[in-house]
Amino acid sequence: MKQYRAYLFDLYGTLVDIHTDEGRPKLWKDAAAYYTAHGAAYDAQELRSAYLRLCGAETAALQALHPGALVEIELLRVFRALYTEKGLRPAETLLADTAWYFRRASTTHLRAYAGAGALLEALRAPGRRVILLSNAQSCFTRPELALLGLTKYFDRVYLSSEEGFRKPDPRFFRVPLEELGLPPEDCLMIGNDPGCDVGGAAAAGMDAVYIRSGLSPREAAAPAGAILSLDRMDLRALGRRLL
Repeated sequence: MKQYRAYLFDLYGTLVDIHTDEGRPKLWKDAAAYYTAHGAAYDAQELRSAYLRLCGAETAALQALHPGALVEIELLRVFRALYTEKGLRPAETLLADTAWYFRRASTTHLRAYAGAGALLEALRAPGRRVILLSNAQSCFTRPELALLGLTKYFDRVYLSSEEGFRKPDPRFFRVPLEELGLPPEDCLMIGNDPGCDVGGAAAAGMDAVYIRSGLSPREAAAPAGAILSLDRMDLRALGRRLL
């Protein structure tokens, strides 16, 4: 296979297996207790309603700035607003702790797929970059990368919540291209979503590899636009094909 100057990876469903459930009543009960313990009194239903309302307002405001774009809000702003609506001005450390508490309370499973670190390490070489390009919340994902020991493998990390756009919007793909001075034909996107990863990469002028995982859209067929498709999660096999 052609060698590329940059290998861009999706995270969840491509390198990391995760299951979260924000619909569990216990999550909102625990999160309300956490906020209340830090001076912002909520019950579970009030907190959930306020959270959803604030998420909607943040999304609408960002969408108004970028009509037609696929936007991504920063949830840390929502976690802050939940405090400020109760008259508090939370410190940045409390906001980070609150976000992490919420994420851990909503997560039932988190692990790196077998061979993830080895694949990323093998792709790193002089003249090549390994980049993370993920639809993800910075306040959740950066701690999870550290927890899983994956941070060290990436030359750059680009997260949708930090850039304001999400895949498959070409604007998100163009951020690393422009920042690193990379032509799209020298980049390969690897991901588990036919639309977000393969379709988005194609719209940005990049080649793409598709790997089906348990987090891939169930109804999705292998995308015709991928230069390589694997029908099951096997990062060791992917590494052999890429190298």
